[in-house]
Amino acid sequence: MSPLDLVVVAGVAMAAGLINSIAGGGSLILFPTLVALGLGTVAANVTNSVAQWPGYLGGIAGFRGEYGGQRGRLVRFGIVAVLGGTTGSVLLLTTPSEAFDVVVPVLVLAASLLLAVQPLLTRRLKRDEADGARPDPAWLYLALFLATVYGGYFGGALGVILVGVLGVGLHRLKLANALKSALSAITASVTLVVFGIFGPIDWLVVAVAAPASLIGGFLGARVATRIPVRPLRIFIVAFGVAVSIYLFLRI
Repeated sequence: MSPLDLVVVAGVAMAAGLINSIAGGGSLILFPTLVALGLGTVAANVTNSVAQWPGYLGGIAGFRGEYGGQRGRLVRFGIVAVLGGTTGSVLLLTTPSEAFDVVVPVLVLAASLLLAVQPLLTRRLKRDEADGARPDPAWLYLALFLATVYGGYFGGALGVILVGVLGVGLHRLKLANALKSALSAITASVTLVVFGIFGPIDWLVVAVAAPASLIGGFLGARVATRIPVRPLRIFIVAFGVAVSIYLFLRI
């Protein structure tokens, strides 16, 4: 990439980190940018995954107060996330890139639509929220495994999926949001290792995008309460739908 391309990557990565902190869906901005700058879809996907990893660590730090008394649950769910993230990452690297080219427009469109309905899901979960301890339902582990397989394979709007699954399974939205950050970070860490060893990563892009994403995430956390989320969400969803249409036409 040219120096100008790297400047564009840094700017978009910072915006993606900010968007992730405020509304979620930053991957839907950075991934198509990398494709537009000449990376193949698989290379853009793995580079995007690695570049945004630092931002997930900030999410864990922000929710550290919510993890009290959750050590056992974090260990159990974390093991599931490791298995799911590994499975998704291996699937991405071992299936033909042509298959990913066919699937990715569907994934981008699905992620965009999930982001669109996230407020409805959040309101529903708040109404259903209950206090008190209860055993984790068995189906929750299977749902988390499938969600983290998706996270290892593509990952766009993974946080939305995890909040939905955990919110329904645990009936505690605040805890679900905190666990979402931890499981997203675990899944991203798995992809970092797998893709770092075996994936077609553009490390120059990562070197520029990763710190920019971290800065954007920090700034987003600072201004999250001052920026209206709804217009930003509408923009991201519209952009994601437009990207999916473009990718459909490329097949």
